[in-house]
Amino acid sequence: MTSARQAAQSLFRPIETIVDRSRNASNRTGNTHLADLSTINRTMSKNPNPQGKGTPGVLAILDGHRSGLGSVPAKPADQVATELFTSLFVLEARFRFKPVPGTPYYLYRPGDHFQLCLSPPSMLSESVGGRFIGVCELRRDMTWSVALDPPVAADPAFTAYLAEQREAFERRLSEADAMDEVLPNYERRLPFHRRAAAFAVAYSLGRSMALAGTRGLSYDEARGLLNPPD
Repeated sequence: MTSARQAAQSLFRPIETIVDRSRNASNRTGNTHLADLSTINRTMSKNPNPQGKGTPGVLAILDGHRSGLGSVPAKPADQVATELFTSLFVLEARFRFKPVPGTPYYLYRPGDHFQLCLSPPSMLSESVGGRFIGVCELRRDMTWSVALDPPVAADPAFTAYLAEQREAFERRLSEADAMDEVLPNYERRLPFHRRAAAFAVAYSLGRSMALAGTRGLSYDEARGLLNPPD
């Protein structure tokens, strides 16, 4: 049972829609690299948020986390991939609040979608919140971690779902000309807080890739830097 739970915990998968939209946006613009703040400023000013929370709001969120983003380390390609699909998995969940680093949030699955909530399962019944999936936390570097609830991690159906999502993500990552293509630089269709959080993930991992010298490389090329042929 323990090994099954550990296997499931390692299979966090992003929901494909966010990755697909990000990749399509990169293809339309011809930009396969992480956009800097000035680029995002120009892009978002042309595509205002229907909630009235455009560029100033997103940049203010990033500025508020400058200390954490400023100390982002170089990360190997496999770590970037793992943190990316884990973060995208969380950001597929619906939420309408500003997440704070270091604070636990609770992931539920009411019906066919995911919901990120402030209330733990001890305060939110399954009939109200849906099935409890696990605890999510925003790190200081603006990427996300997920700890699955043990019964969920041991559930063969949910494990199969995660494995399917992982395989789809790996295919898209391998097919991309550069790992940068799958970073969620600007998710116009997402509500404000999710869009801002997605850009923060892209900004953070893009910096890590630049520091590691893997920015602009394909997944295989980036992994090859750590595992050169004999």
